Amino acid sequence: MNFLRYTCKRLLHLVPVLLGISLLAFLLGVLSPGDPARMALSQGVNEPTQEEVDKKREELGLNDPLYVQYGRWLAGALQGNLGTSYLTKKPVSQELLRRAPITIRVALFSFGMVLVLGILGGVFLASGRRGILHQIVNGFSVAVISIPGFCVSLLLIWIFSERLRILPTSGASGWKSYIMPAAALALPTIGSVMRLTQSSIEKELGRQYVEAAVSKGFRNSYIIVKHVLRNSLVPVVTVIGNFLGGILGGAAVIEGIFSLPGLGSYALTAISGRDYPALQGYVLITGVVFVVLHFLVDLISYGLNPQIQLEVERS
Repeated sequence: MNFLRYTCKRLLHLVPVLLGISLLAFLLGVLSPGDPARMALSQGVNEPTQEEVDKKREELGLNDPLYVQYGRWLAGALQGNLGTSYLTKKPVSQELLRRAPITIRVALFSFGMVLVLGILGGVFLASGRRGILHQIVNGFSVAVISIPGFCVSLLLIWIFSERLRILPTSGASGWKSYIMPAAALALPTIGSVMRLTQSSIEKELGRQYVEAAVSKGFRNSYIIVKHVLRNSLVPVVTVIGNFLGGILGGAAVIEGIFSLPGLGSYALTAISGRDYPALQGYVLITGVVFVVLHFLVDLISYGLNPQIQLEVERS
């Protein structure tokens, strides 16, 4: 019952946030420089006449008050209608759906790398083992945090494409095409998750229940995996969840470097071509995805952390 109560409470908090995202996306197209009607007509060779522009403004409803335009746009968005692209003359929702699988694949590859390498690396660093391997993993976690994603991308291309010739440099022709983009996105977060997991575990190791387990003769690695890890995962889950949401909305540079026709490259094309309906749809979809993922992270954190459950019971 408490979990249901917590879920409903968080869902109510989502409503104003989602409305705010939709309003921001709408204003992005309305208040941007240039006349949307003229821009919609100016993609051909001939410059539109003022009469054609006035007719297009009436057709698009741009002469209506802003709140009427917002209500109409929001109603269309709720039905899956995000307008028509100025550049391609195709529905924006259709373009986003066509490109979304590529970005989702990159996100899932990156998420898997962060989940496995980040947590396992953090557990290893906190296990108390000292040696050359510990120094290498520790140095790796520090190094990847400090290197920007585009530098990682160029380094990966130089090593795996130019030198070893085992991975393609561009396109989305197969699963190999997603390895380097996913690694470029994941590596900085892998380092952060390693350090965060290590610090969280080390903090938990000072708890009384750990001392009791040590006094019973359990090995340190067994105590970490069996008892400590779950309590240490709450901040780690938050970071990983935010990372996954950030990939869907912030992979534009990486997709541009590797020539992946995903959502990020679509947004870059929309910005350079002032394709405001496409940009509105991109901001709305990625914003909603980020908020929903953050909501799911809250629910997972509730399940992992007894302190949150106790606070809900008291409220």
